[in-house]
Amino acid sequence: MGSVAAGAVRHPVVRRLSFVDAFLWAFRLAVVLVVVWGTVGTLRLGRYTGEQWVDFVVFGLAQGGIYALIALGYTMVYGILRMINFAHGEVFMSGAYTAYFVAAPLAASGFLNRHPILSLLLLVAVAAVVSTGVAVLVERVAYRPLRRAPRLVPLITAIGASFFLQYAFRGLYGSGFKAYPEFELFKGEWQVLGIGILRTQAVVLASAAVLMFALYQFVMRTKVGKAMRAVSEDKDAAALMGIDVDRIIVLTFAVGGAAAGAAGILYALVFKQVHFFMGFVPGIKAFTSAVLGGIGNIPGAMLGGLFLGVVESVGPALFLDGLGIVAPYQLKDVIAFTMLVMVLIFRPQGILGERLAAKRA
Repeated sequence: MGSVAAGAVRHPVVRRLSFVDAFLWAFRLAVVLVVVWGTVGTLRLGRYTGEQWVDFVVFGLAQGGIYALIALGYTMVYGILRMINFAHGEVFMSGAYTAYFVAAPLAASGFLNRHPILSLLLLVAVAAVVSTGVAVLVERVAYRPLRRAPRLVPLITAIGASFFLQYAFRGLYGSGFKAYPEFELFKGEWQVLGIGILRTQAVVLASAAVLMFALYQFVMRTKVGKAMRAVSEDKDAAALMGIDVDRIIVLTFAVGGAAAGAAGILYALVFKQVHFFMGFVPGIKAFTSAVLGGIGNIPGAMLGGLFLGVVESVGPALFLDGLGIVAPYQLKDVIAFTMLVMVLIFRPQGILGERLAAKRA
């Protein structure tokens, strides 16, 4: 009787779980069918040339490099504090927006195009310094007092800090769009292995690769980077070993902010304009990249950003054009967030992430 009763109790649970599993598998199958059907239809139409596909991939890599640099800030902060810094998109915005007021006078005086490399480095430095300052200020004012609070509290605070920064910069710089001056040196194309690549995209891709490599080496090879990884593993044990945990957390925000500031200049090179709300969508995409790669995993954030950028660039034409959808590129965000949902459902730890122990999760 006891076993029969136990079976009767367990049976609805098993049936419910089976239904959920079946629904999730049906959802996965539907997405795969749509992707395959759309891809076959697009390739049959032959609407795009090989050169156009290369352009899609190169633009996706450049865009993905920007996402990856922003995503590093999300993943580093999560790795240490186990919180999502939703104000990080505004940290990205603050550097690029402020640097515009340096770029405009440089362009007006002619210095920008007489010394383009020096001017670009100067803009990156300005953006990195401003974004670093904003990131450190947010950590000190909004997050440090809540270090021991329940996890939901700093999450809500992060959202509030995001809105505060948006409208603070709107009040400071205005609500209009600012057109970034163009570098004459970066107009036109470079031929790479017989393939024409826009100079701006090549510069953005190369710069993002160098910055990501430098940051990875900093975290993995330097004494400060080892301290960051130690604090990420166990803050209390790291403190007992003589590591200044507060200092390491501030440095983590600073490094993430500097990477976001540099990404802001690369974003301005590609999209040619800045405004007070520019950090919202790239910030969400960068968060998606971090989750795709494995939140808390630095190589994962880089891989997730590049992967998302390429899929977002190639996907609308490849997956949706063959389905007869008008203006498929307007649905690129649908593709990006469908990928996020698929990853959260079927591999919540991300591409390179590992399952967290219950204590750390």
